[in-house]
Amino acid sequence: MSADGRRYSQITSFELSAHCIHLRSSAYACGLNLLLMASIMRLGIISDTHGQLNLTRPAVRMFESLEVDAVLHCGDIGSLAVVELFATWPTHFVFGNCDYHLEEFATGIREAGQSCHGLFGDLEFDGVRVALLHSHDRRRFRETVGGDYQVVCYGHTHVAAIDHRGETLIVNPGAIYRASPHSIAVVDLPEVKATIVEL
Repeated sequence: MSADGRRYSQITSFELSAHCIHLRSSAYACGLNLLLMASIMRLGIISDTHGQLNLTRPAVRMFESLEVDAVLHCGDIGSLAVVELFATWPTHFVFGNCDYHLEEFATGIREAGQSCHGLFGDLEFDGVRVALLHSHDRRRFRETVGGDYQVVCYGHTHVAAIDHRGETLIVNPGAIYRASPHSIAVVDLPEVKATIVEL
């Protein structure tokens, strides 16, 4: 684990040298070992918790086991008590159509040391541009999917999905409340690969 909390593949210089000597006729093999030391960032994606603490806690435990580096919440948070469950990570929140008293909610999120982006988050991780929204505003969702983002994370439908539109990866993690099964997602960067994780 590096000083900034990011995970790095572990390989000693001795192991790398021995491997390259053994396979020195293959430059590709040595290059592959060097790639193993590259930084990998894992984003945890969650949506539609609707204030359900008992349903959200298994998602938090799963994020811990998956060793995510940051969390993105796609809206319909439901309560500030849910926000507190994500204290382990830098977490980015947007609001959904079932989130109310938004100014008070935004203040509480910031006081918890987290990031509140209102209805739309324009984020960047490791040079990858990521959009975060709930998607109840369908026009804005369509515009976002057709825009300049490499990843679009959204919720609202309570249905997990991974799609592509050109070079854009579109991820809905599913929902924690009123979904069967409950699910979350992870996105690995910089390779921009998404996985749905059922709880």
